[in-house]
Amino acid sequence: MAGLLVAGTTSDAGKSVVTTGLCRALARRGVKVAPYKAQNMSNNSMVCGTGGAEAEIGRAQWVQAQAARATPEAAMNPVLLKPGSDRRSHVVLMGQPWGEVSSSDWLDGRRALAAAAHTAYDDLASRYEVVVAEGAGSPAEINLRAGDYVNLGLARHADLPTVVVGDIDRGGVFAAFLGTVALLSPEDQALIAGFVVNKFRGDLDLLGPGLRDLERVTGRTVFGTLPWRPDIWLDSEDALDLQGRRSPRPAARRVAVVRLPRISNFTDVDALGLEPELDVVFVSRPVDLVDADLVVLPGTRSTIADLAWLRSRGLDRAVVDHAAAGRPVLGICGGFQMLGRRVRDPLGIEGAAAEVEGLGLLDAQTNFVAAKALRLPEGQWMGIPASGYEIHHGAITCGPDAEEFLGGARAGQVFGTMWHGALEGDALRAQFLRETLGLEPSGVSFPGAREARLDLLGDLIEEHLDVDGVWELIRHGAPASLPFLPPGAP
Repeated sequence: MAGLLVAGTTSDAGKSVVTTGLCRALARRGVKVAPYKAQNMSNNSMVCGTGGAEAEIGRAQWVQAQAARATPEAAMNPVLLKPGSDRRSHVVLMGQPWGEVSSSDWLDGRRALAAAAHTAYDDLASRYEVVVAEGAGSPAEINLRAGDYVNLGLARHADLPTVVVGDIDRGGVFAAFLGTVALLSPEDQALIAGFVVNKFRGDLDLLGPGLRDLERVTGRTVFGTLPWRPDIWLDSEDALDLQGRRSPRPAARRVAVVRLPRISNFTDVDALGLEPELDVVFVSRPVDLVDADLVVLPGTRSTIADLAWLRSRGLDRAVVDHAAAGRPVLGICGGFQMLGRRVRDPLGIEGAAAEVEGLGLLDAQTNFVAAKALRLPEGQWMGIPASGYEIHHGAITCGPDAEEFLGGARAGQVFGTMWHGALEGDALRAQFLRETLGLEPSGVSFPGAREARLDLLGDLIEEHLDVDGVWELIRHGAPASLPFLPPGAP
């Protein structure tokens, strides 16, 4: 078996970008490669598998599988944590609901999941030539090292050479690289083979002396420097990237996506962000809805709690007023549930048992049930083929006043669906924008745009990283001569 761990100095340092780009670069070279992330904490997920074997994995790993030209599967993200609060997360294990883990039982809970994660890695490694594993957070989180199975715990399990990615745009990247290595035990340091600089803007000649000093001080290789490219964006795995997609056109229509506290699967609006006539922004105040052409209530990890938040800020009235003015509203999954007449959670699936009134804009009601729905539905709307994916505990019942819309309901210009990802269908999205905003098709292809982004990442990796050197690292492992850096060195 052969593999590589892509770790980072921090969260959002660029691990996903490097992992995805390497998967595409290696796939182009004819390597049978698979992505892997032992544990992902994200409310953005995707359904993979068919025929009763549907499973839920992190959205980032699904995209990485596309980059690798591999079929997405649960083993690529065996543990998915979906934050329920600051101290408790819901656990999806091998694509299925498993239970919860809290900060109070963090170490014991991680031990219970580590064996399954390592088994999944070993399974992938037995079926693929190379596994490119993405770490989480930083490997220098030494307070969590005892229960770690996603960073150096994984590397030690599979004897994986490791490269560390640092975001130079944040500043302090040299100290972060050195500190990351120096804080590790000798056994962990022995697997850290080098570094990748991410998001560099400026003259590489000015950076060169620092890179050479870093190599001299650490005894490890800098495999390359990726430039800052604002046109690179992937389906984000967490809520750190809620910047919207702004249109350069002054007359663009404004799409206001309500930034719910527990927002999930907000990648549903990525396809709208590619439309040149749409200005997609995330908002959290009633005033931000006043001049919106389309309001979107996205998915949420906690419908009832986020509905209460909506009301506490007066956003409920702003959404109702927007609809009363005949302007379109789209609710997706949890957002659709909010638009209905009632939401019931008798079993306390989202927390405490509760029953609340919805916004009453659609003739539908939600009842939360224990079984989680994981589906890849297909159908049509207005004669246009449509597809998506479902991930939810909420069972929807629509009344006689609801016109069918993608497995959900429509009343005039108010739309609700449980199907995530439906707007990624180019023909469906074009028809929806005709119906709601009177826009004619732009000809933008979302699947084509995603594939172009993956190719762009592959190009950047090939141009700016020593892929041959990384390939030798994958084949032969970390060099045996890597020095140990005692804390405080040099």
